[in-house]
Amino acid sequence: MTTLESSYDAIAQGRHGDPFKVLGPHSARKNWTVRSFQPQAQAIEVVDANDELLIDMQSVHADGLFEARLPLPVVTYRLRVHVNDHSYIIDDPYRFASPFGDLDRHLMREGKLRNLAEKLGAHVIEIDGVEGVHFAVWAPAASRVSVVGLFNGWDGRRHPMRRHPTGGGWDIFIPGLGAGDYYKYEILDAKGKLLPLKADPFARQMELAPGNASIVHQDDYRWQDTEWLDARRATSTLDQPMAIYEVHLGSWRRQSDGNQALSYRELAESLVAYVRDMGYTHIELLPVSEHPFDGSWGYQPVGLFAPTSRFGNPEDFKFFIDCCHQQGIGVIMDWVPAHFPRDDFGLGRFDGSHLYEHADPRQGAHPDWGTLIFNFGRPEVVNYLIANALFWVEEYHIDALRVDAVASMLYLDYSREPDEWIPNQYGGNENLEAVDFLRQMNEQVHATGAVTIAEESTAWPGVSHPVYTGGLGFSYKWNMGWMHDSLDYFGENPVHRRYHQDKLTFGLLYAFSENFILPLSHDEVVHGKGSMIERMPGDDWQAFSNLRLYYSFMYAHPGKKLLFMGGEFAQRSEWNHDAALDWHLLEQPAHAGIQQLVRDLNHFYRDTAALHQVDFSAEGFEWIDCSDNEQGVISFIRRASNPNEMIVTVCNMTPVIRRDYRIGVPLAGCYREKINSDAGVYGGSGVGNLGKVHAEEIAAHGRDYSLNLTLPPLATLILSFE
Repeated sequence: MTTLESSYDAIAQGRHGDPFKVLGPHSARKNWTVRSFQPQAQAIEVVDANDELLIDMQSVHADGLFEARLPLPVVTYRLRVHVNDHSYIIDDPYRFASPFGDLDRHLMREGKLRNLAEKLGAHVIEIDGVEGVHFAVWAPAASRVSVVGLFNGWDGRRHPMRRHPTGGGWDIFIPGLGAGDYYKYEILDAKGKLLPLKADPFARQMELAPGNASIVHQDDYRWQDTEWLDARRATSTLDQPMAIYEVHLGSWRRQSDGNQALSYRELAESLVAYVRDMGYTHIELLPVSEHPFDGSWGYQPVGLFAPTSRFGNPEDFKFFIDCCHQQGIGVIMDWVPAHFPRDDFGLGRFDGSHLYEHADPRQGAHPDWGTLIFNFGRPEVVNYLIANALFWVEEYHIDALRVDAVASMLYLDYSREPDEWIPNQYGGNENLEAVDFLRQMNEQVHATGAVTIAEESTAWPGVSHPVYTGGLGFSYKWNMGWMHDSLDYFGENPVHRRYHQDKLTFGLLYAFSENFILPLSHDEVVHGKGSMIERMPGDDWQAFSNLRLYYSFMYAHPGKKLLFMGGEFAQRSEWNHDAALDWHLLEQPAHAGIQQLVRDLNHFYRDTAALHQVDFSAEGFEWIDCSDNEQGVISFIRRASNPNEMIVTVCNMTPVIRRDYRIGVPLAGCYREKINSDAGVYGGSGVGNLGKVHAEEIAAHGRDYSLNLTLPPLATLILSFE
């Protein structure tokens, strides 16, 4: 058998690793040869640009390989394919040069191709006046990669891709395809073994399970948020209010008939209006990247570049974000670079090798979650993840990325026994490669004007400090310590709180070591923990009073704010991702009162510089008294950049009314009662100070002036100095 004949066999059997060497036009001495593999065809003709016959092709292999020899080069020929009793004309994919350039491949190999998402994946383009889709994928260990779909009967022999040895990329331009076409990659590993069909790692749109196909997408959305983006680039968020409403889009509300989730466009109307009315500054979305399993809540994504099709298409999601921005609401998206699921059609062993993940399970597998860990030491993988972060910020105008499970990335021994992990080169447990990745990602995202938030639960230093000072470079860090301590404290029976007051005060020892967000997130209302209202002790009166006290304390405390949906009206049951929130509870005064308090807290917080302007410096906070354990009272001052702009907060952690309770204040004048969590409008008992208190020239707590207050039971007072 000749070399050419063996190549014909390899093409027909789908084993040829470089089909462009056989198919398409090739010069041979004075003649040109055109070959095409069409296994369903009885005959093929080469035609010119006007579809006029140039030459009949001859069958050179029984399985459908045809060949024609022409005396002159043919650059813009087409093929007329005859199948049974009909024919059609196609452009030959194998006559087009690759738009995937040498520089692109070189930069990809080095992990420095910033616009990677524009080079890999499926893109509707035009080459030499012919429209089609360019497919490109990274699979260096594969021996053959093909694009398959309905357009070729899912036959991997039909469209094998061009291999680029430098960089490990594969690509092909397929004329005639366009937006909406379904596709996957059929891959043979290095030994020729057929792998499960793979979704495109760069797919912009995906089919829902169980199909899980990638979908060619062409963007035509016209944004209307230029004013918002210009302001975002020019404004630092650190001294701005940030009150975040954390949302799972599939269970915020459901349609009344059939329990169907709302679409992106329906949410753009109802959710955005609700968030604006409630006074939140931001919506934080649990992961919207495509994920096959509803029960993962999006935290096991497969389509990192595709917003989930559960609620609509990519344009619908852009419309939702655009509406948020036009209403003055920022959008934060949970982003998951820490791990990925093992689904056969996903990234795991993508080309038959451990391409995206570490080969050693001590580095490449999460013992708790059963998922795989990205290999942060591979430049192409780091490039992939950073390109994904930038994609959401630039393509979808996301304002902030909240990075999930950062602690699991930072520590090589995270949730592992002593013999289950590999130390770094210095013998330590720090994942130095993940640290480098996070620093690169943060710097590049910040350069766009967006911000980043770390869910990091340990004492790793400098998480929200700049990279140039040795920090990780995040804008903010979730304050998990404050969350755990405060929830533990408020879970105590008030009679026992005198022994646990340090849980409220300890956080101020480190409150300014990071740029903290105070999170009462979805994680605190699942897995048997109970809802926020269920975690409060006592009967209904005490539970609702405690929750109002807690929320008011949180809004007065240094740090940005986050509250998971349902918490704002005291949802009684734990969060269920398969059902809507219990909105009917708002018919009950106690629940409506909690909602009204959160609404008022949000608006007051946004309007009061002392509550947000100096969040991350000790100059913005001052204890009045944190030692009155016996009476269960704490009091403190928050200040704006102008120190005379201040508010005074007093929290009574017991169900006892404290009359004639005196606290020292720095200045003479009127202190107006802005928030009283015991007010009747919130469902409280209405005990208070008739709206304002004047400072008396009576020394207390080391200050020349003081207020004589009536402290409502289980309540927070927030007073504004005038």
